[in-house]
Amino acid sequence: MSTARFDVVGIGEALVRLTPPGADVLETAAAYTVQVGGAEANVCANLAALGVRTAWMSRLPANPLGRRVASAFAGLGVNVDGIRWAPQGRVGLVFVQPGAPPRSGEVLYYRLDSAFSEIDADEIAWSVLDGASLLHLTGITPALGTGPRRLVERAIVEAQRRRVRVSLDVNYRATLWTPAAAREVLEPLLRERDVVFLNERDARAVFGVEGDPESTAGTLRQRFHCGTLVLTLGAAGALARDGTGVRRHAAYPGEVVDRIGRGDAFASGFLYGYLRGDVDAGLSYGAAMAALKQTYPGDVCRATLAEIEAVLGGQPGGFRR
Repeated sequence: MSTARFDVVGIGEALVRLTPPGADVLETAAAYTVQVGGAEANVCANLAALGVRTAWMSRLPANPLGRRVASAFAGLGVNVDGIRWAPQGRVGLVFVQPGAPPRSGEVLYYRLDSAFSEIDADEIAWSVLDGASLLHLTGITPALGTGPRRLVERAIVEAQRRRVRVSLDVNYRATLWTPAAAREVLEPLLRERDVVFLNERDARAVFGVEGDPESTAGTLRQRFHCGTLVLTLGAAGALARDGTGVRRHAAYPGEVVDRIGRGDAFASGFLYGYLRGDVDAGLSYGAAMAALKQTYPGDVCRATLAEIEAVLGGQPGGFRR
């Protein structure tokens, strides 16, 4: 493991993503666009593009697909020295069939028994957290099995020992577990975290909290005893509730090329501002990055800091000549 110190460390699984080109569908597609993505790795890549030093920890098979995943994120500026290489196993796959209104899109996962699902927390070089500012986790990982669940629990303990802040994005996936199962596992993990992200739908479906956004955020922040509760509201933007009150930011309009990864882009932008001690800036950067992400294919926001700040400055899109 490198002796470098990182600002943000993410831990989780990444998948190889296969998407039919254009408006083609899975039943008839003769070719696929191949990309990689994973919630925590996406956040690390997005932040690396903004100059934040990031490292991503995972477990991949020592085969061509495992190496493809690692090299993709390394190429995006993320340190991947801490990946554990499994002699056998496979990379999880995700097939994405984009929708076109009124036809819905569809996502099919093939990640059962992936190399990551057998990860052992004792394998991780936890010294990666030494000197870090923040550890980023999501609720996807504990849904993947006993080993990944213990990994998240251990990661939180290791971060707390080093006084490293922890952010946790609920990121509920109905294909992985039921709302009741998610609530039972996630609620203890969310308690006393520094930053908790979730959307209105998950607040209602997983935690049974309904009402206006401000009261929902207040109820959940008190319930989780977390530092900052960030509630995303889709087209209505997002709000953050902490010990000083509620801040809100509208969403930026934009064309939709690919929705996947938009929530990770928002979390990245928010953390960019949050790590600088500015929650309002976090909401602004998060909204801008979410809008920009959906204009790119794939899971990662490819926008530069200058492009993000152009959105924040209200500069219209168009050709630069």
